[in-house]
Amino acid sequence: MKRFSDLTEQEILALAISSEDEDARSYATFANSLMERFPASAKVFIEMAEEELEHRRRLTDMYQKSFGDFIPLIRRSDVAGFVRHRPAWLMKHASLENIQRHAEVIEAENYNFYKQAAARAADPAVKKLLNELASAEKGHSSLADRLGEKHLTQSAKAEEEEAQRRLFLLQVIQPGLVGLMDGSVSTLAPLFAAAFATHSTWETFLVGMAASIGAGISMGFAEALSDDGKLTGRGHPLIRGMAAGVMTTVGGVGHALPYLIPDFWTATTIATIIVFVELGAISWIRYRYMDTPFLRAAFQVAVGGFLVFLAGIFIGNA
Repeated sequence: MKRFSDLTEQEILALAISSEDEDARSYATFANSLMERFPASAKVFIEMAEEELEHRRRLTDMYQKSFGDFIPLIRRSDVAGFVRHRPAWLMKHASLENIQRHAEVIEAENYNFYKQAAARAADPAVKKLLNELASAEKGHSSLADRLGEKHLTQSAKAEEEEAQRRLFLLQVIQPGLVGLMDGSVSTLAPLFAAAFATHSTWETFLVGMAASIGAGISMGFAEALSDDGKLTGRGHPLIRGMAAGVMTTVGGVGHALPYLIPDFWTATTIATIIVFVELGAISWIRYRYMDTPFLRAAFQVAVGGFLVFLAGIFIGNA
């Protein structure tokens, strides 16, 4: 690996050419991954890719005038000091915000590269070109604004916001809600059965934690392995699995924690109150994000949870 300060003017131009080509491919990759979900934003990245290809053409013309037709392949990874970024083709499941932030980082690094390269260039024509490209890279944020005004109309923005909301529902809210319901409801029976069978708060706490963590692991794997999201559009299985697993565990742990209190009836009273709070929270989430009327959601959740709650008490007292 060679240090940037040791590069010749010829090597700097070769590095700039390969960098512009790589960035153009990255923007084209982003556009391709966003086209179906966010077509207006995809057009922004398409035009930014075309801008990078124009930069590469200008750099290639300058190189050939000065050093001939053969251009050695020198990549950023061959030069010390450049940050290694995650490849664009591995970011196909990234959110629009993460892709935009990644692009902004690329432009900032390119600006610094061209400013330093121009300072070291001896040929006035090369120095002039590198300074122009530095200004162009610095202006890409304003270019994105102009392209946004051109492509991201109010209706397009509304459509993309709705698409983001649907993705958030499919990838996080739905599996998280299913997990919260499963953790809150399925752990009621073993927890309260253990409580009324033993009247031991510590043993009840252990049973509750074991049931919660076990249910979270099981639910997380079940959701992640249910489908890969390619056909259903439900997003990356790892995200869905983590949302379902974590919320399942949270749903069960909530009413297990009170049994850290030594007094049995105090712990049971607090746990019962928490159960009703959890069921109310689930009802609100279904109302807020799943377009379910609140009373209907509350009735569905409350009836199921109450029956499981009674089953636990009945079995524990048997």
